Amino acid sequence: MPVELLYDARAALGEGPAWDAAAGVLHWVDIHAGRLHRFDPASGEDEYIELGESIGCAAPARAGGLVAALRTGFYHLHPPETGRTLLACPPHVPGTRFNDGKCDPAGRFLAGTMDEAEQAANGSLYTCEPGGSLRLLLSGLRLSNGLTWSPDYKTFYFIDTPTRLVCAYDYDLSGGTIANPRPVVRIPAGMGYPDGMTSDMQGGLWIALWGGGRVTRWDAHTGELTAEYAVPASQVTSCIFGGEDLGDLYITSARRGLDAAELARQPLAGGLFRLRTGVRGMPTFEFAGGME
Repeated sequence: MPVELLYDARAALGEGPAWDAAAGVLHWVDIHAGRLHRFDPASGEDEYIELGESIGCAAPARAGGLVAALRTGFYHLHPPETGRTLLACPPHVPGTRFNDGKCDPAGRFLAGTMDEAEQAANGSLYTCEPGGSLRLLLSGLRLSNGLTWSPDYKTFYFIDTPTRLVCAYDYDLSGGTIANPRPVVRIPAGMGYPDGMTSDMQGGLWIALWGGGRVTRWDAHTGELTAEYAVPASQVTSCIFGGEDLGDLYITSARRGLDAAELARQPLAGGLFRLRTGVRGMPTFEFAGGME
């Protein structure tokens, strides 16, 4: 099952793919460019809006539009225009920005921050409730990154990239709280850094490897690597399931940090890719709040 190029985006930092089942499109972001993209697999067309500030992640909202974590806070966006409604604003921490995030099965939006220099442990993971209230889930993070849930929604998985660990937490869906942290997957140093993550209906964890040029599948119970697929870009950033049967894995990548020689060797860096997996993935959950 080879990985195929869908769109030669040449994104500086492509990230945050989110499948919009109602529209049959993929939303994804170019973080530092402040661009929110919309890719239509049926036509192969990609369009974007400029937000005027960095965007870490976005997800569809049940009320229409999208929820997003921008540099200045959590917003309800109203594409195709650039209109937005502020939902919540976390405490300002100089030198940080939002990175990865997604909605939980109850419709909360979880998103984390990171130190832009990738040195200080000043990042946090927040939950934005549908009503707009904000709650701190984790602090002391260096690079808040991939997050996903088990098929029964009882386990939350999370990556703080420099640790090379996937940690599991008991997840209380009724209250959106986490407990009992424990490591479940350790990424060997030679494979790159764990970045974005999603899960399938069999409980497998799919992890993009920054600097590793591949997406991988891991057994969440044993921590064993069960599959890996080469991507023609070394900086693989994230992945999400989509398509009619949720069997297509959409993969984002980046060109950031690659010099001219590296870009000559991997001209598709920053592209959007797809892998037909043969398994059914977890859906992209929608935000339950926003403006009606």
